[in-house]
Amino acid sequence: MGRPDDTRYDALSSHKQPSSGVTYDCRWAKNLRSAIRCSAVILCLLLLIDWWADSFTAARAALWVTLAVLLFVILFPARVTAGEGWLASRGLVRERRVRTDTLVSVRCLGGVSQRLRLRDTSGARLEINPQVLLDNPELWHRFAKDADGSAARGHLTCGATALRRMSERIDRETAQTVFKVSGLD
Repeated sequence: MGRPDDTRYDALSSHKQPSSGVTYDCRWAKNLRSAIRCSAVILCLLLLIDWWADSFTAARAALWVTLAVLLFVILFPARVTAGEGWLASRGLVRERRVRTDTLVSVRCLGGVSQRLRLRDTSGARLEINPQVLLDNPELWHRFAKDADGSAARGHLTCGATALRRMSERIDRETAQTVFKVSGLD
């Protein structure tokens, strides 16, 4: 028979991967804490500088609080989740969702901040940071499986090259991680 705490272990493991098959960005909470910390540090520094310069007033304090809140809004990380046939990104105000099993277009946008722009047959659009997929193999696996299915059904008219490049990049980084962990680098 099993140990008495087997049921507790089953409950913990089922909590880790929900039965609904929804996969979450495992680094979202860390990124949220970083956004909060950064905003709080800026606020404290600005208030301390004002206090040391003997120019602290209620109006200036309100200005610094507003600046810290604005910084938090800018740094707030989108929470990326995926389920069978969909990928969603939830920001502060709204959630955007795209059907990954009916993708029409996948584009990699370069620049200072790389973005992956997705569009499905219904016209829904979603932009995410490709690093989220790199950092979360479960999210990537679910997304790639659905995108491959979309391509096989002939929906994906633009973006097969972008998906192939993402796949190669993820494979390369995964191999580098395995080599590093095993001491073969």
